[in-house]
Order: sequence, then structure tokens, then C-alpha cells
Amino acid sequence: MGVSTNSPVHPKSASTEIQAAKAKALTVIRATETSASSPISKPSSPGEDGGERDLAEELNAQTRARYKKGKLLGEGTYANVFLGHDTTSPNTLVAIKKTKKLDSFKDGMSIDTIREIRFLQELKHPNIINLMAVFSSKDQNVNMVIELLPRGDLKTIYYRGADAKGPEVSYTGADIKAWMAMLMRAVWFCHEHFVMHRDIKGDNLLIAADGSLKLADFGLARSFADPGTRMTPEMVTSFYRPPELFLGATHYSAAVDIWSCGIVLGELVKRDYWVPGHTDLEIFTRITEVFGSPSEANWPGVTKLPNAPLINPSDDSAPRPPGMPTEQWNREFGQLGPIGIDLLRSMTSLDPRKRPTAKQILAHDWFRTAPAPTKTELLPQAGGGGGPVKMAEDLKRKPGEAPSDGRADKVARKIDFGSMKK
Repeated sequence: MGVSTNSPVHPKSASTEIQAAKAKALTVIRATETSASSPISKPSSPGEDGGERDLAEELNAQTRARYKKGKLLGEGTYANVFLGHDTTSPNTLVAIKKTKKLDSFKDGMSIDTIREIRFLQELKHPNIINLMAVFSSKDQNVNMVIELLPRGDLKTIYYRGADAKGPEVSYTGADIKAWMAMLMRAVWFCHEHFVMHRDIKGDNLLIAADGSLKLADFGLARSFADPGTRMTPEMVTSFYRPPELFLGATHYSAAVDIWSCGIVLGELVKRDYWVPGHTDLEIFTRITEVFGSPSEANWPGVTKLPNAPLINPSDDSAPRPPGMPTEQWNREFGQLGPIGIDLLRSMTSLDPRKRPTAKQILAHDWFRTAPAPTKTELLPQAGGGGGPVKMAEDLKRKPGEAPSDGRADKVARKIDFGSMKK
């Protein structure tokens, strides 16, 4: 796995997939555009014009009637999130994410929404958030019915930075091991199905009532690219963005997700951001201080990346941070033990080709050495999840966006290294 695309190739081209996904997602919207101006008619016979559309309208109306919205849990510029219930099983509570129709996009639906619907419909796994249904409301907005995860997100449990809110939750190395096992199973499943998540962070790891961890927010996900296909480096929330994307790589692999998972593991131990910064340059500088400076010696090919000349990785006269010494790794991450530290360092290798795959991580000795991972039902929860309202805060944001906390601009956005030229 690395900057060059050595990963299995998805059988469809990226453009074909996007077109197919959009067509699929728009079926519901277009069906109700007709019904909005006239009552739903009796379905036509199979051979009549409009028969399929009438059937789509009827199916949409049935889904809309099945799931009823209740209390508004969160409101944002991108979406509103409601507490809802299934009328066929009134005790079954759900979250209904009503995405807002945006005039700036064709058909009123952003590519982020199309991606999220498409991938959540395809990826069904115990550690991936479950999209139960999709329907359009009478105002033509798309509604996503999602399983209710009442314990909020993992970051709320572990984060104890200066701006942390809520009571502190105590947890052990065995708990960290259990959370990471669930995360890596979700990532493994995505990668096995040729999908890169591209925005893994604590805010996107939601906690179910039984304590299980669920990977959410697939708005920045995409299928593996065909060889030679250019991809945007403007992905992944900046605190969790790997060095190859900072350096402008347009051909990269699922190793970008592995880096993000490694940063989450480090934050679980530190209980704070690991590589924070207020600008892209500050964050990248922090990466070099912790993990070392990129060079042809430790990362063959790095000097050919678009942004490499700006940091002069091959300039022997420029001082290069060597990264943290082993003693500091042992001191800061001793809770993981020597085997766990070895895993963490491999997941955050500068060269993406040296990072292990999700499958290799799940087979690592760390998961089989004492202490054993905590059983899911015994994982700490009380006071640490934030409840359905916290889940709503996570769901209502635009994919790639992080909550504003007065620190860095952590939104996945265009990378700016302009200040490095001065």
C-alpha cells in the first residue's frame, strides 16, 4: 500500500461509479417531484409510460409513512437530525437525518450525500453504522433513516484536552484494545470491498447502546481508483491527514485510512490531539517532529510529490527533525506495551507502503497478548457518550467537517503551503 496504486482495482471506473450512484440516489427524489404536483395515482401496468415512476412514488410514500419524525435533536446548515420511530415496531427508535436541498448542486443533492447513501447501502457490517432506509419528504429533501446510537462518539469518551466537556471517563489498555479491534474490523471490511473511508477520526466513531463501535460519515469515501486515475489530496480532516496528502499525492491507496487509525490509537492513549496545529504547515511540522522528516532514504519517491520542493526533503543543508526517540515513545505510549508501540509506529510510518493493511493489523500479536480486549458489553460508557444529541451533532455536519472548538481549522479543505515560500 502506498503512494502508487498497488491495491486491488475496483471493477468499475470512478466516473461510471459516480454516475451510477447518483442515478440510484436520485430515483427517490425524482419520483416525488411528480407526486408533489399531483396525488399518487394507482400504479400503471408494466407496459405503460410512467409505470415504474408510479411504483417508485408508492414505495417512497410507504417508507415515509413507516418512519415518523419526533424531537429535533440537532440542526445544521447541512442537515437536521430528528429522533424517530418505526411505526411497524413503535419501540424501535431511529435517527432520521434530513439533508437539506441545496440550490448550488444539480438536483439539489451534494456529492457527499450521494456517496454516503451509496456506500452505506452497500457496506453492511456490525461495526459500520446501519442505514436502514432512504426516502424523500414532500419538500423534496432526502431523509436517511439510521440506527440510533445513544452513546455518542468515541472522542467524547477519550478527549481530555483543555476544552474538554463532561465528566472524565476512566478506561484501561484492554478497553483501548477492544475499541481498536472494532475499528479495524470496520476498516478491513471497507477495504475488502474496495472502499476508502478517507475521514476516520474519533468524532466519526459512534457508540451503540451495547458498547459496540460503529464507523460513520462516509461522505468523503470513494472506491479504489483504477491505475493512473488521479484522486484529490484534499481529503481527511487535517489532524488525521497522512503526510502523502499534505505533500499533494494524487495517486494513493487505502494506507491513508491506516494512518488515521494510528492517530486515533495515539489519541486514545494521550487523551488529547496528537498532531495538532492551526495551519497545514504547523500540522506537517508537528508530523516531522514526531515521526521524522521525509527523505529518499526513509520514503523512496517522496521528492517526486507535488509539494515536496516546498519542504526541501533532499536538501542536506537543511536541518531535519529525526522524530521522537525510542525512549519518548516508550514514555508517552507505555500503556500499549512494547508490542503495541511497535504496531502504533508501523501504522504511522511516513512511507505509506510500509504501513500494515487492516488485515495485518487484526492479526498483530498486540491483540493476543495480555490484557485481552474487554468484552463489548463491559466497555466504559456511563457519562462518556453524550447521548442521542451528541450523535445528532456528529450527523448534522457536512462530511469532512469537525466541530469548531477554537483551535485549528480541521475541515478537510484545500491544502495551503503558500506560507512556506516566504
